[in-house]
Amino acid sequence: MTSTGDDNAHLAVLIDADNADPGTAQGLLAEISTFGVASVKRIYGDWTTPQLGRWKAALLDHSIQPIQQFAYTSGKNATDSAMIIDAMDLLYTGTFSGFCLVSSDSDFTRLASRIRESGKRVYGFGERKTPRPFVTACDQFIYTEIFKETGDAPSAPPSTKTGAELRSDARLVNQLRAAVAAGSGENGQASLGAVGNILLKQSPDFDPRLYGYAKLSDLFEAVGLFVVDRGPGGAYVSDARRKK
Repeated sequence: MTSTGDDNAHLAVLIDADNADPGTAQGLLAEISTFGVASVKRIYGDWTTPQLGRWKAALLDHSIQPIQQFAYTSGKNATDSAMIIDAMDLLYTGTFSGFCLVSSDSDFTRLASRIRESGKRVYGFGERKTPRPFVTACDQFIYTEIFKETGDAPSAPPSTKTGAELRSDARLVNQLRAAVAAGSGENGQASLGAVGNILLKQSPDFDPRLYGYAKLSDLFEAVGLFVVDRGPGGAYVSDARRKK
């Protein structure tokens, strides 16, 4: 689920090659384009090693600048340090409205927090194995499994959950009901956009695509416990229990 972004916002995209899948590159950058303009696209790793070979084609296709960082000592991640130093240098220029940190590594938790302390937005991207502290340190966190290309990755994108499966997920239902209640007026209706923002503030990794639905409105309708009204003024959602 993408949040409302500024089409002209300048973003710095920093990718940890050791903890990112090249099969997600196209979808990842397409998603980032909904938040703003990727003015800087850098990827960090030791490009002398064969492990990063699959990334090389993606670098050419998407104009991503590789940053060489030799692994000087076994067991020490010099790539993380280089990426953090670059991020801080870019932050101090004052040029960027936000940062896109692409990694499943918790080492970037403090970096995300520090960037947000400076009033900049942080969009995190990583696999479902990403430690929770890094996820919650970001304004929004998007799991990259939804970007994996068919035949290129070991796991497929999330399958579509049925209404019964969604209703049996107590955590999801409670989360949706709480967001609608928080965003609703006296008539019980809440703007779908406002509900989406509330959900992201409560859980930066909330995304209807994880349940197989492209839009938040589709997810609400599929659950079957809410009423979605679409009109010229936008979409609104309410708890179906209020209609009884």
